[in-house]
Amino acid sequence: MEKSASAFIVIVGRPNVGKSSLLNRMVGEKVAIVSPKPQTTRTRVTGILTQQENQFVFIDTPGLHQPRTKLSEFMLNQIKDSVTDVDVALLVTDPVGKILPTEQTFLQRFRQLRIPAILVINKIDALPKKELMMEKISAFSQQFPFDAVVPISALTGEGVDQLQKELVHYVKEGPHFFPDDEITDQPERAIVAEMIREQLLNCLNEEVPHGVAVTIEQMEEREHQSMLDIQAVIYCERSSHKGIIIGKQGSMLKKVASQARREMEAFFGVKINLQCWVKVKEDWRNRLGAIYDLGFRS
Repeated sequence: MEKSASAFIVIVGRPNVGKSSLLNRMVGEKVAIVSPKPQTTRTRVTGILTQQENQFVFIDTPGLHQPRTKLSEFMLNQIKDSVTDVDVALLVTDPVGKILPTEQTFLQRFRQLRIPAILVINKIDALPKKELMMEKISAFSQQFPFDAVVPISALTGEGVDQLQKELVHYVKEGPHFFPDDEITDQPERAIVAEMIREQLLNCLNEEVPHGVAVTIEQMEEREHQSMLDIQAVIYCERSSHKGIIIGKQGSMLKKVASQARREMEAFFGVKINLQCWVKVKEDWRNRLGAIYDLGFRS
């Protein structure tokens, strides 16, 4: 009988470097929403990959940023809590540009906690000159003794196999912490809510999408039918935002719901009957009580 082993891996970096895309690529399924807008990830998202005796537990975190609201402070605490008790950290960065203060913060945290780290250079598919990437690698290597540096493209999958090979070095003998067929520990309702929020991020502009939260009020499977009935409430911070989310004659809300429903049907493999409502919860991102009411928990 083969001995089992596990590794806990935290994925960190500043906003919009592709942490969630990397998580999805590693797991082989979409367990974290992706958007070109920064600060898409609000809470820790766990993705699980089991390969024979080895189980890899990936923890995706919000991008490190300067907090401006109570919700931002909550997100910052999610990062701090995640970068402890892990076997290795993946610091994801762009292939060009200087080391930013937020990235220096991570390096300092690695030193304090004595966490081994791998530098993951993402987006190499869009790299004009490899020399630029070498400058970035050199700058980081002077700042911290990374165990490895792996250039990848989370979009195309290039280099991800090499990263997976590196992670095998960090598994520790012991039981698997999740069933071997599980890909995430998120409740189904949380996954559904995030799918709706992803479409809001993709369809809406400017400040509106960052002020939305989604709760699932009902999620039931119909007896003798392959169909899920889902009722969702989209909360926004202002009455003017409610009008934008609903759109002219409900056009925007229909578009969001239609696209989210397609994602859900692909994920669950059944037909989805999705009903969405929009409500106003004034300035909820700055009210801890409202933040907790909307399901944000440490």
